[in-house]
Amino acid sequence: MFSIGDFAQYGRVSARMLRHYDAIGLLRPARTDPVSGYRFYEAAQLARLNRIIALKDLGFSLQQVGAILAEEVSVPELRGMLRLRRAELEASLAAAGARLAQVEARLRTIESEGRMSADDVVVKRTGAVLLAELSGVAASYGPEDIGPVIQPLYGELCRRLETAGVTPAGPGLAYYEDAPETPAAKTPEAETSEAETPEVETLAATTPEKHGPTWSREAIVVHAGIVITEEALAKAGAIAHVTPGRPGTTSATPTLTPTPTGLGFDVVTLPALDCAATVVHRGPMSRILPTVQNLAHWIDANGYRSAGYARELYLECPPDQEKWVTEIQEPVVRA
Repeated sequence: MFSIGDFAQYGRVSARMLRHYDAIGLLRPARTDPVSGYRFYEAAQLARLNRIIALKDLGFSLQQVGAILAEEVSVPELRGMLRLRRAELEASLAAAGARLAQVEARLRTIESEGRMSADDVVVKRTGAVLLAELSGVAASYGPEDIGPVIQPLYGELCRRLETAGVTPAGPGLAYYEDAPETPAAKTPEAETSEAETPEVETLAATTPEKHGPTWSREAIVVHAGIVITEEALAKAGAIAHVTPGRPGTTSATPTLTPTPTGLGFDVVTLPALDCAATVVHRGPMSRILPTVQNLAHWIDANGYRSAGYARELYLECPPDQEKWVTEIQEPVVRA
Protein backbone atom coordinates (compact mmCIF):
# COMPACT_ATOMS: atom_id res chain seq x y z
CA MET A 1 0.00 0.00 0.00
CA PHE A 2 1.09 3.54 -0.74
CA SER A 3 0.06 6.62 1.15
CA ILE A 4 -1.57 9.30 -0.96
CA GLY A 5 1.65 11.33 -0.88
CA ASP A 6 3.82 8.44 -2.11
CA PHE A 7 1.29 7.43 -4.76
CA ALA A 8 1.08 11.00 -5.99
CA GLN A 9 4.88 11.13 -6.25
CA TYR A 10 5.06 7.92 -8.27
CA GLY A 11 2.18 8.98 -10.48
CA ARG A 12 3.62 12.49 -11.06
CA VAL A 13 0.40 14.17 -9.93
CA SER A 14 -0.55 16.15 -6.86
CA ALA A 15 -2.28 14.73 -3.81
CA ARG A 16 -4.94 17.38 -4.36
CA MET A 17 -5.63 15.94 -7.81
CA LEU A 18 -5.94 12.42 -6.40
CA ARG A 19 -8.51 13.67 -3.89
CA HIS A 20 -10.44 15.24 -6.79
CA TYR A 21 -10.32 11.96 -8.77
CA ASP A 22 -11.67 10.20 -5.69
CA ALA A 23 -14.47 12.75 -5.25
CA ILE A 24 -15.72 12.31 -8.85
CA GLY A 25 -15.30 8.52 -8.81
CA LEU A 26 -12.53 8.43 -11.40
CA LEU A 27 -9.88 6.79 -9.19
CA ARG A 28 -10.94 5.52 -5.79
CA PRO A 29 -8.24 4.65 -3.21
CA ALA A 30 -7.83 0.94 -2.45
CA ARG A 31 -8.51 1.64 1.21
CA THR A 32 -9.50 4.58 3.36
CA ASP A 33 -8.76 4.57 7.07
CA PRO A 34 -12.15 4.89 8.81
CA VAL A 35 -10.65 6.82 11.71
CA SER A 36 -8.11 9.16 10.15
CA GLY A 37 -9.62 9.31 6.65
CA TYR A 38 -6.17 8.70 5.11
CA ARG A 39 -6.25 7.27 1.61
CA PHE A 40 -4.07 4.33 0.53
CA TYR A 41 -3.43 3.05 -2.99
CA GLU A 42 -2.15 -0.19 -4.49
CA ALA A 43 0.69 -0.39 -7.01
CA ALA A 44 -1.67 -1.86 -9.62
CA GLN A 45 -3.66 1.40 -9.57
CA LEU A 46 -0.75 3.21 -11.19
CA ALA A 47 -1.83 1.70 -14.53
CA ARG A 48 -5.29 3.32 -14.25
CA LEU A 49 -3.72 6.61 -13.17
CA ASN A 50 -1.37 6.51 -16.15
CA ARG A 51 -4.31 5.91 -18.49
CA ILE A 52 -6.19 8.85 -16.99
CA ILE A 53 -3.19 11.10 -17.54
CA ALA A 54 -2.70 9.83 -21.10
CA LEU A 55 -6.35 10.47 -22.02
CA LYS A 56 -6.20 13.92 -20.44
CA ASP A 57 -3.10 14.70 -22.49
CA LEU A 58 -5.12 13.89 -25.61
CA GLY A 59 -7.50 16.67 -24.61
CA PHE A 60 -10.40 14.64 -23.26
CA SER A 61 -12.42 16.03 -20.37
CA LEU A 62 -12.52 14.12 -17.09
CA GLN A 63 -16.13 13.19 -17.83
CA GLN A 64 -15.05 11.71 -21.18
CA VAL A 65 -12.12 9.97 -19.51
CA GLY A 66 -14.49 8.36 -17.01
CA ALA A 67 -16.79 7.13 -19.79
CA ILE A 68 -13.85 5.66 -21.71
CA LEU A 69 -12.46 3.88 -18.65
CA ALA A 70 -15.91 2.50 -17.80
CA GLU A 71 -16.09 1.15 -21.38
CA GLU A 72 -19.23 3.19 -22.00
CA VAL A 73 -17.73 4.46 -25.27
CA SER A 74 -17.67 2.11 -28.24
CA VAL A 75 -14.67 1.81 -30.55
CA PRO A 76 -16.39 3.76 -33.38
CA GLU A 77 -17.36 6.48 -30.89
CA LEU A 78 -13.81 6.65 -29.56
CA ARG A 79 -12.49 6.86 -33.10
CA GLY A 80 -14.87 9.75 -33.77
CA MET A 81 -13.80 11.51 -30.56
CA LEU A 82 -10.15 11.19 -31.53
CA ARG A 83 -10.80 12.51 -35.03
CA LEU A 84 -12.65 15.48 -33.59
CA ARG A 85 -9.78 16.13 -31.23
CA ARG A 86 -7.36 15.90 -34.13
CA ALA A 87 -9.36 18.50 -36.04
CA GLU A 88 -9.39 20.79 -32.99
CA LEU A 89 -5.62 20.48 -32.62
CA GLU A 90 -5.08 21.17 -36.33
CA ALA A 91 -7.23 24.30 -36.04
CA SER A 92 -5.26 25.39 -32.99
CA LEU A 93 -1.99 24.87 -34.85
CA ALA A 94 -3.27 26.90 -37.80
CA ALA A 95 -4.36 29.72 -35.50
CA ALA A 96 -1.02 29.63 -33.69
CA GLY A 97 0.79 29.69 -37.04
CA ALA A 98 -1.22 32.74 -38.10
CA ARG A 99 -0.38 34.51 -34.84
CA LEU A 100 3.28 33.61 -35.27
CA ALA A 101 3.21 35.10 -38.78
CA GLN A 102 1.71 38.29 -37.36
CA VAL A 103 4.41 38.49 -34.69
CA GLU A 104 7.13 37.98 -37.29
CA ALA A 105 5.57 40.61 -39.56
CA ARG A 106 5.40 43.08 -36.67
CA LEU A 107 9.03 42.39 -35.84
CA ARG A 108 10.04 43.03 -39.44
CA THR A 109 8.12 46.31 -39.41
CA ILE A 110 9.81 47.44 -36.22
CA GLU A 111 13.22 46.44 -37.55
CA SER A 112 12.71 48.27 -40.85
CA GLU A 113 11.02 51.39 -39.48
CA GLY A 114 12.53 51.54 -36.02
CA ARG A 115 9.12 51.82 -34.37
CA MET A 116 5.87 49.94 -33.81
CA SER A 117 3.01 50.86 -36.15
CA ALA A 118 0.01 52.51 -34.51
CA ASP A 119 -2.32 50.97 -37.11
CA ASP A 120 -3.39 47.64 -35.60
CA VAL A 121 -5.01 45.34 -38.14
CA VAL A 122 -7.74 42.85 -37.16
CA VAL A 123 -9.07 40.13 -39.47
CA LYS A 124 -12.77 39.49 -38.93
CA ARG A 125 -16.14 38.83 -40.57
CA THR A 126 -18.49 41.73 -41.18
CA GLY A 127 -22.26 41.47 -41.11
CA ALA A 128 -24.73 42.07 -43.92
CA VAL A 129 -26.48 45.45 -43.70
CA LEU A 130 -29.40 47.25 -45.33
CA LEU A 131 -28.30 50.59 -46.76
CA ALA A 132 -30.05 53.66 -48.05
CA GLU A 133 -27.72 55.02 -50.69
CA LEU A 134 -26.93 57.51 -53.41
CA SER A 135 -24.21 56.83 -55.93
CA GLY A 136 -21.93 58.78 -58.19
CA VAL A 137 -18.81 58.30 -60.26
CA ALA A 138 -15.29 59.43 -59.41
CA ALA A 139 -12.48 59.75 -61.92
CA SER A 140 -10.29 57.40 -59.89
CA TYR A 141 -10.01 55.57 -56.58
CA GLY A 142 -7.66 58.22 -55.22
CA PRO A 143 -8.76 60.29 -52.19
CA GLU A 144 -8.42 63.47 -54.24
CA ASP A 145 -11.14 62.18 -56.63
CA ILE A 146 -13.31 60.27 -54.16
CA GLY A 147 -13.69 63.14 -51.67
CA PRO A 148 -15.38 65.68 -53.97
CA VAL A 149 -17.90 63.02 -55.02
CA ILE A 150 -18.74 61.26 -51.77
CA GLN A 151 -19.10 64.28 -49.50
CA PRO A 152 -21.93 65.90 -51.50
CA LEU A 153 -23.59 62.50 -51.84
CA TYR A 154 -23.72 62.06 -48.07
CA GLY A 155 -25.01 65.58 -47.55
CA GLU A 156 -27.80 65.00 -50.06
CA LEU A 157 -28.59 61.52 -48.72
CA CYS A 158 -28.98 62.83 -45.16
CA ARG A 159 -31.29 65.56 -46.43
CA ARG A 160 -33.45 63.09 -48.36
CA LEU A 161 -33.66 60.65 -45.43
CA GLU A 162 -34.81 63.47 -43.17
CA THR A 163 -37.40 64.61 -45.73
CA ALA A 164 -38.71 61.05 -46.05
CA GLY A 165 -38.84 60.60 -42.27
CA VAL A 166 -36.39 57.68 -42.31
CA THR A 167 -34.18 57.60 -39.23
CA PRO A 168 -30.73 55.99 -39.73
CA ALA A 169 -30.20 52.79 -37.75
CA GLY A 170 -26.41 52.84 -37.92
CA PRO A 171 -23.37 54.64 -39.29
CA GLY A 172 -22.50 55.51 -42.84
CA LEU A 173 -20.89 52.81 -44.95
CA ALA A 174 -19.36 53.46 -48.36
CA TYR A 175 -18.45 50.81 -50.91
CA TYR A 176 -16.96 50.99 -54.38
CA GLU A 177 -16.95 49.17 -57.70
CA ASP A 178 -15.47 49.63 -61.13
CA ALA A 179 -17.53 51.87 -63.37
CA PRO A 180 -19.02 50.29 -66.50
CA GLU A 181 -16.97 50.91 -69.59
CA THR A 182 -18.38 51.69 -72.99
CA PRO A 183 -15.83 51.29 -75.79
CA ALA A 184 -15.06 54.57 -77.47
CA ALA A 185 -15.46 54.83 -81.21
CA LYS A 186 -12.19 54.38 -83.05
CA THR A 187 -10.91 56.78 -85.66
CA PRO A 188 -9.42 55.50 -88.92
CA GLU A 189 -5.99 56.26 -87.49
CA ALA A 190 -6.82 54.23 -84.38
CA GLU A 191 -7.67 51.22 -86.51
CA THR A 192 -4.20 51.48 -87.98
CA SER A 193 -2.39 51.76 -84.67
CA GLU A 194 -3.65 50.83 -81.20
CA ALA A 195 -1.08 53.21 -79.76
CA GLU A 196 -3.01 56.08 -81.31
CA THR A 197 -6.41 55.06 -79.89
CA PRO A 198 -8.17 58.17 -78.49
CA GLU A 199 -8.46 58.18 -74.74
CA VAL A 200 -11.89 57.31 -73.37
CA GLU A 201 -13.65 60.29 -71.86
CA THR A 202 -13.39 60.42 -68.07
CA LEU A 203 -16.42 61.59 -66.13
CA ALA A 204 -15.17 63.11 -62.89
CA ALA A 205 -18.45 62.96 -61.01
CA THR A 206 -22.12 62.33 -61.65
CA THR A 207 -25.36 61.95 -59.73
CA PRO A 208 -27.59 58.86 -59.96
CA GLU A 209 -29.91 60.76 -62.29
CA LYS A 210 -27.11 61.74 -64.72
CA HIS A 211 -24.96 58.77 -65.53
CA GLY A 212 -22.69 59.56 -68.45
CA PRO A 213 -22.45 57.23 -71.45
CA THR A 214 -18.74 56.52 -71.19
CA TRP A 215 -16.16 56.23 -68.38
CA SER A 216 -12.46 55.55 -68.32
CA ARG A 217 -10.97 52.29 -67.10
CA GLU A 218 -10.00 54.04 -63.85
CA ALA A 219 -13.45 55.46 -63.10
CA ILE A 220 -15.03 54.24 -59.86
CA VAL A 221 -18.69 54.05 -58.84
CA VAL A 222 -19.01 55.55 -55.36
CA HIS A 223 -21.86 54.22 -53.21
CA ALA A 224 -22.56 56.46 -50.22
CA GLY A 225 -24.75 54.47 -47.85
CA ILE A 226 -26.30 54.76 -44.40
CA VAL A 227 -27.59 51.80 -42.38
CA ILE A 228 -31.40 51.73 -42.06
CA THR A 229 -34.12 49.20 -41.25
CA GLU A 230 -36.94 47.74 -43.35
CA GLU A 231 -39.38 48.91 -40.68
CA ALA A 232 -38.28 52.52 -41.16
CA LEU A 233 -38.70 52.15 -44.92
CA ALA A 234 -42.17 50.69 -44.58
CA LYS A 235 -43.20 53.43 -42.17
CA ALA A 236 -42.04 56.05 -44.68
CA GLY A 237 -44.11 54.42 -47.43
CA ALA A 238 -41.21 53.17 -49.56
CA ILE A 239 -42.25 51.26 -52.68
CA ALA A 240 -39.06 49.17 -52.78
CA HIS A 241 -39.03 45.45 -52.31
CA VAL A 242 -35.61 44.82 -50.77
CA THR A 243 -33.82 41.91 -52.41
CA PRO A 244 -31.77 39.93 -49.87
CA GLY A 245 -28.03 40.11 -50.47
CA ARG A 246 -26.05 37.00 -51.16
CA PRO A 247 -24.76 35.45 -47.92
CA GLY A 248 -21.05 35.51 -47.17
CA THR A 249 -18.82 36.73 -49.96
CA THR A 250 -15.16 37.64 -50.08
CA SER A 251 -15.73 40.37 -52.66
CA ALA A 252 -16.03 44.01 -51.69
CA THR A 253 -17.76 44.74 -54.98
CA PRO A 254 -20.47 42.10 -55.38
CA THR A 255 -22.89 42.41 -58.27
CA LEU A 256 -25.62 44.45 -56.60
CA THR A 257 -28.54 46.35 -58.08
CA PRO A 258 -29.71 49.14 -55.78
CA THR A 259 -33.50 49.37 -55.71
CA PRO A 260 -35.31 52.73 -56.01
CA THR A 261 -37.63 53.53 -53.09
CA GLY A 262 -39.65 56.38 -54.51
CA LEU A 263 -38.27 58.53 -51.70
CA GLY A 264 -35.33 59.99 -53.58
CA PHE A 265 -32.77 57.35 -52.68
CA ASP A 266 -32.04 53.69 -53.38
CA VAL A 267 -31.75 50.74 -51.00
CA VAL A 268 -29.46 47.73 -51.18
CA THR A 269 -28.62 44.80 -48.93
CA LEU A 270 -24.84 44.77 -48.76
CA PRO A 271 -23.60 41.20 -48.15
CA ALA A 272 -21.23 40.26 -45.35
CA LEU A 273 -17.51 39.90 -45.89
CA ASP A 274 -16.36 36.48 -44.71
CA CYS A 275 -12.78 37.66 -44.21
CA ALA A 276 -11.85 41.33 -43.97
CA ALA A 277 -8.61 42.94 -42.84
CA THR A 278 -9.72 45.99 -40.87
CA VAL A 279 -7.91 49.01 -39.50
CA VAL A 280 -9.11 52.19 -37.80
CA HIS A 281 -8.28 55.52 -39.44
CA ARG A 282 -8.46 58.69 -37.35
CA GLY A 283 -8.78 62.09 -38.96
CA PRO A 284 -10.04 63.39 -42.31
CA MET A 285 -10.37 61.03 -45.24
CA SER A 286 -8.05 63.27 -47.24
CA ARG A 287 -5.22 61.82 -45.13
CA ILE A 288 -6.28 58.19 -45.47
CA LEU A 289 -3.47 57.18 -47.83
CA PRO A 290 -0.83 56.34 -45.15
CA THR A 291 -3.37 54.20 -43.26
CA VAL A 292 -4.33 52.35 -46.45
CA GLN A 293 -0.66 51.82 -47.33
CA ASN A 294 0.04 50.37 -43.87
CA LEU A 295 -2.95 48.06 -44.31
CA ALA A 296 -1.67 46.91 -47.70
CA HIS A 297 1.77 46.25 -46.21
CA TRP A 298 0.19 44.20 -43.39
CA ILE A 299 -1.91 42.17 -45.84
CA ASP A 300 1.16 41.28 -47.89
CA ALA A 301 3.38 40.57 -44.88
CA ASN A 302 0.83 38.26 -43.25
CA GLY A 303 0.15 35.96 -46.19
CA TYR A 304 -3.06 37.49 -47.52
CA ARG A 305 -4.02 39.23 -50.75
CA SER A 306 -6.72 41.77 -51.43
CA ALA A 307 -10.01 40.49 -52.86
CA GLY A 308 -11.58 43.79 -53.86
CA TYR A 309 -12.13 47.42 -52.98
CA ALA A 310 -12.19 48.31 -49.29
CA ARG A 311 -15.35 49.48 -47.58
CA GLU A 312 -15.37 52.49 -45.27
CA LEU A 313 -17.45 52.39 -42.08
CA TYR A 314 -17.80 55.91 -40.68
CA LEU A 315 -17.99 55.32 -36.93
CA GLU A 316 -17.77 58.94 -35.80
CA CYS A 317 -18.15 62.01 -38.04
CA PRO A 318 -18.33 65.18 -35.89
CA PRO A 319 -18.03 68.63 -37.52
CA ASP A 320 -14.32 68.65 -36.74
CA GLN A 321 -12.88 66.17 -39.26
CA GLU A 322 -9.75 65.76 -37.15
CA LYS A 323 -11.95 63.75 -34.77
CA TRP A 324 -13.38 61.45 -37.43
CA VAL A 325 -13.07 57.70 -36.77
CA THR A 326 -13.37 55.41 -39.80
CA GLU A 327 -12.90 51.66 -40.04
CA ILE A 328 -11.38 50.47 -43.32
CA GLN A 329 -12.64 46.98 -44.24
CA GLU A 330 -10.67 45.33 -47.02
CA PRO A 331 -11.77 41.85 -48.17
CA VAL A 332 -8.87 39.41 -48.21
CA VAL A 333 -8.11 35.78 -49.00
CA ARG A 334 -5.09 33.66 -48.25
CA ALA A 335 -2.35 34.20 -50.81
